[in-house]
Amino acid sequence: MNKTLLSFALAVSVSAAAQAFPTKPITFVVPFAAGGPTDTVARQLAEAMRKHLDNATIVVDNAAGAGGTIGANKVARAAPDGHTLLVWHIGMAATPALYRKLPYKPLEDFEYLGIINDVPMTLVGKPQLPANTYRDFENYIRANQGKLNLGHAGLGSASHICGVMWQYAVKLDKSMATIAYRGTAPAMNDLIAGTIDVMCDQTTNTTQQIEAGRIKAFAVTTAKPLADHPLLKHYPTLQEMGLKDFNLTIWHGLYAPKGTPAPVLQKLNQALRAALQDPDFKKKQADLGAIVAGPRDPRVTPEGHKAFVAAEISKLKTVIDAAGQYAD
Repeated sequence: MNKTLLSFALAVSVSAAAQAFPTKPITFVVPFAAGGPTDTVARQLAEAMRKHLDNATIVVDNAAGAGGTIGANKVARAAPDGHTLLVWHIGMAATPALYRKLPYKPLEDFEYLGIINDVPMTLVGKPQLPANTYRDFENYIRANQGKLNLGHAGLGSASHICGVMWQYAVKLDKSMATIAYRGTAPAMNDLIAGTIDVMCDQTTNTTQQIEAGRIKAFAVTTAKPLADHPLLKHYPTLQEMGLKDFNLTIWHGLYAPKGTPAPVLQKLNQALRAALQDPDFKKKQADLGAIVAGPRDPRVTPEGHKAFVAAEISKLKTVIDAAGQYAD
């Protein structure tokens, strides 16, 4: 067979494979424990996307550990056929700075499928804290430096990244002692119980607890107030409270192993973009305070998604290096 015929045969084969895709259940790998914010996003997205993938079965595999890098590496090493995907948040951009020896390269070992959402963060405290406003909260923190602690869901987690950025921005004389948990749920349980004092976590994890009065909220991390959210509109932004240029949302993205055929990637991106317009998915996300990426958001394209993550890697490296908190 000459080269022209061989190229044609390969093209036909790839096209046929894409048309048949998926040929088996799709796995969404979530690099954190079940029940956490990223797990919630993945499960809701799976339900929305399957409608646009011939009602394929989509299962969630919680491959937690090492700040999300175990799950990410699992996908980086998976067969590049589109049946194993990664749902991960801002950790994709933070881990290159947190882990100076990664088993994969974020910008080289994955195919970028698109951004899913942006999730604001909330600075929250145990119910026993005497403060009720952010100003009182910050004053209380400064007056009790060395006596309080900050919990997070593990190195590389959204709550860890937010905590590092907040402490860096607020310029405390003494950093708060940090307590790392194996997941968001146990950290939140200890915050409710009063075992830890402070946490900065995604609205997908905090909104219901704030509404129930189990924890206290002091501020949101977005550049602008969450004016459209029935609960969180009542809380100021950290920028409004004097932390200049503080703007942090925990975005989630969808990734495939490097080398996944282009027609399969296109089919997955189309299914993702359709899911992002699904009214049920958008409502569920909005109820949790998450903002689903819109159809004109350049980050919903593979190219825009990758360019965005590259910029985030550079930004977060500056903050993490300044804080000097590494995972290895």
